[in-house]
Amino acid sequence: AGPGVCLLGFLCPDPAPEGVTTTALVRVAGTPLENMPPVVPLDLVRMVATARILMPRSRVRLSAGRTELAREAQLLCMYAGANSIFYGETLLTTPNPGPDADAELMRSAGLSAAPG
Repeated sequence: AGPGVCLLGFLCPDPAPEGVTTTALVRVAGTPLENMPPVVPLDLVRMVATARILMPRSRVRLSAGRTELAREAQLLCMYAGANSIFYGETLLTTPNPGPDADAELMRSAGLSAAPG
């Protein structure tokens, strides 16, 4: 994957970790990476697909950077193997799509949230 794309837990010693988190760089003003180019959406899709192939029983989470990804790119990530998203308007330090946007994304993909 290109610069700005990160797969947390990718080098986990457990061959089937409970979950891995995929993240696209969020360029925050005042940080050393603020001038990095935007993440290439298909790089993120490839990373999700690779995680799914390598860890078929793990939850592949789509996390930070979704506010900068087109709806179609997020859907491609889901179709490529992401089966979890971080839900809520704010992650630790960066914005996240709001609950209504996530609900619409799930509806448009024909998906529903798991109970609990």
